Amino acid sequence: MKRLTIRGRLTLIYGGLFLLAGVVLLAVTYVLVDQRMAQPFGVSLRDLPKASPVTPSGQNVDTLRALIQEVQDEAKRNALESLLTQGGIALIVVSAAAIAFGWLVAGRALQPLQQITGTARRIAGADTAGRGLHERIALAGPRDEVRELADTFDEMLERLDRSFDGQRRFVANASHELRTPLALNRALVELAVTRPDAPEETRRLGESLLAVNERHERLIDGLLTLADSENELTERTAVDLAEVCAHVIDQAGKQAPDLPVHRSLAPAPANGDPVLLERLTFNLVENALRHNLAADGWVEVRTGLVGDRPTLMVTNTGPVIAGYDVETMFQPFRRLSRERVAGTRGFGLGLSIVRAVARAHGGTAEAHPRPGGGLVVTVTLPAA
Repeated sequence: MKRLTIRGRLTLIYGGLFLLAGVVLLAVTYVLVDQRMAQPFGVSLRDLPKASPVTPSGQNVDTLRALIQEVQDEAKRNALESLLTQGGIALIVVSAAAIAFGWLVAGRALQPLQQITGTARRIAGADTAGRGLHERIALAGPRDEVRELADTFDEMLERLDRSFDGQRRFVANASHELRTPLALNRALVELAVTRPDAPEETRRLGESLLAVNERHERLIDGLLTLADSENELTERTAVDLAEVCAHVIDQAGKQAPDLPVHRSLAPAPANGDPVLLERLTFNLVENALRHNLAADGWVEVRTGLVGDRPTLMVTNTGPVIAGYDVETMFQPFRRLSRERVAGTRGFGLGLSIVRAVARAHGGTAEAHPRPGGGLVVTVTLPAA
């Protein structure tokens, strides 16, 4: 059973109280009028002569007295019935008007709460955690209980906004600071392994260190991209996802030259950051090539318009993925259990960057398992 809203309950309370007050007032008026009309009005029966049994017109005094009493009783009944009938009709009409007025007053009183609810709903519906926290209620009006609630909510949003901004700045600053020592380490190792008199063991050790250093640089680049994509886009340019995919496939395809990449690149014009969209596409294609079958595998990349929205779809063969594991792969640093056990390369940032970039553009990134193994990832962006 659906419960009434607060506005509906307040309206019923207003109307019920008004109706109860009207009924009480009508009952009190009825009692007072009844008591007042108990006294004779018009001709008083006590004024009739008691000594003469017959009036000048020949009528008996007792008969005349009974007639006057009957007339007075009839007038009293008519007056009381008229009071109840007319008063009841007036009470019903005024109560209906009071209920309508109560509905308007309740809506007016609850308008600040609706403003608070609307702001909270917009913040909760933001694509990414922390986005939308810059919005404030800024409720105007007298400093009453509702105003204090709105101001407290604004203070909470301010603290959360500062917290999320500080977290993003920390990730970006830490990543930038880590780039310098890694670049220095790479330069020193390259200098050591390129010396003419460097022994073979030193060269092998240097190659291993360079591989580890490259892995750390890729991790830092991923963190920087993730931190950048969490922010709102300030500038947008016209980008065709088909051109971006063609460029990325040519570059990423060199990593697995024996794995066929089928392309169906229809025009998909969009507005956004070309660098972030290229990184999104590169992550999708690279993941599709890396997590694939050793033999008889393939990758398919499609672009086009679905309705009026540019769409990118990347499908690959690979191991069977459970449906409940798909959403986990979109979380940072989360990988499937078999990849952690097997020590597969990767940091678990690929799909999280894809979703973050898509949401930064106002789009979505969804995935579902492909029948027979593999994954189908679909990115949809707003219409250009």
